[in-house]
Amino acid sequence: MKMLAGAALVLPILSGNVLAQDDMVGNPAYIPDGYRLEAIALPADVPFHATGLDIDEAGTVAVATRLGDVWILDAEAAAGTPAPSDWTLFAEGLNEPTGLMWDTDGTILVGQKSELTRLVDRDGDGRADDYLNLASDWEFHDNYHEYNFSPVRDGEGNLVGTLNLGHNVPNGYSWGDRPVMVSAGGHRGWAYRITPEGEFSFFASGLRSPAGVGVSPDGLVYYTDNQGDWVPTSKLHILEEGGFYGHPSSLRDHPDYTIEKLDAMSVEDFAQMSETPVVWIPHQEVANSPGNPEWDTTGGAFGPFEGQIFVGDQTQSNVFRVLLETVNGQRQGAVINFANKFQSGNIRLAFHPGGALWVGQTARGWGAVGSKPFGIERVVWDGETQPFELHDISMTADGFRLDFTGAVDPESLSPSAFAAEQWHYNYSDAYGSGKIDLTAVDIQSVDIAEDGMSVSIAVEQTPGTVMSIDFSALRSEDGRSASVSKVYYTVNTTM
Repeated sequence: MKMLAGAALVLPILSGNVLAQDDMVGNPAYIPDGYRLEAIALPADVPFHATGLDIDEAGTVAVATRLGDVWILDAEAAAGTPAPSDWTLFAEGLNEPTGLMWDTDGTILVGQKSELTRLVDRDGDGRADDYLNLASDWEFHDNYHEYNFSPVRDGEGNLVGTLNLGHNVPNGYSWGDRPVMVSAGGHRGWAYRITPEGEFSFFASGLRSPAGVGVSPDGLVYYTDNQGDWVPTSKLHILEEGGFYGHPSSLRDHPDYTIEKLDAMSVEDFAQMSETPVVWIPHQEVANSPGNPEWDTTGGAFGPFEGQIFVGDQTQSNVFRVLLETVNGQRQGAVINFANKFQSGNIRLAFHPGGALWVGQTARGWGAVGSKPFGIERVVWDGETQPFELHDISMTADGFRLDFTGAVDPESLSPSAFAAEQWHYNYSDAYGSGKIDLTAVDIQSVDIAEDGMSVSIAVEQTPGTVMSIDFSALRSEDGRSASVSKVYYTVNTTM
């Protein structure tokens, strides 16, 4: 996939539609009917900046904190109402870990800046005895921005991680006259892989601030990147062998390039090389600094969104959904907000076997809309209430089909009930991009399915654009409006 056309995650040291929380930025609160936020009690007097989070099949929670600890919450406590004393310290002294994963053998893998580490409790006392270096093949220049977001395990059993570029690193390279993120060498801005046999390799380049990696149910690795230089707005990609994802700084370590060769290239050259995101994530409207993509595989225990992707945002203190489909063999789709007004910045998500979505939080860096400096919350569905929300969106030959979680009142339906706009983004070394060629798009016709659960709209589609569709005038049969009524579809190709 090639690009038709970048807030950065900066951690310098880094119940119903209305929530009973302060409106911290003047924006209305939103959450689907039947869902609630629950704050998790944490160990007393611990700066619990949760930058790594995973939950094993039994429901045991492991959390890595930015200041270098790993904490464990046993399955029984995690399934109920945890108390501060339920947490146990498993490991400490790590170098700003920003990722964590339970392995199948019960050990914990944690991505600290300088290495990927396996933590082993040999004597079964609940404390790590061995800190084993699995990989440290990249360079770390003691720069605050050189994070290691890892690991996940792909469908072939490989461990995968992503390496952040640096900021103001001595001897750092960045193309152009406006350097923000740079590489001082050593494969900064690359994705790496470790095979089940232990073979290490770097396999993709051009990453900027790849703050979240996740694996789909079919075994593909996705990652989010944060808006900034060479990243017009935040985005979600599939990580592929040999892929270049847009930021030239990392290419100083590519065997086919030298700094001299890169300096002679143009923006157009890099654009032609760059992979196309599966979705663009509109800046501020949806996210500034997204974290890891997490798939709902709870079998309906989290409500009607089984199979969809959830992503948290550190700056906006919200969670949004990603709705993907395959068109002409290419994955693309839409993003739509899900819930906001979390207490801190959402950087790590994991589903509990019981169905709750756990959210690891930190406000370190840019700060966050949420007023607390750190924390953990979980999103819980009551198991009964059927929300009225956009469930999915699919491209059709002449527009889109919008599927809802409940029947739409046909009396609220007309072309004027929808508003659509389209635009694209400018790929360059500038820090982000506004909406280029923003135009209104006419809704030509609408049609409702016989069961009232889906609405088809006829609208002109333009490849290489993002289209927003506002359906705030729609109502359900029982008179409810959706808590979120604008969806953003990335049109990479048409039918």
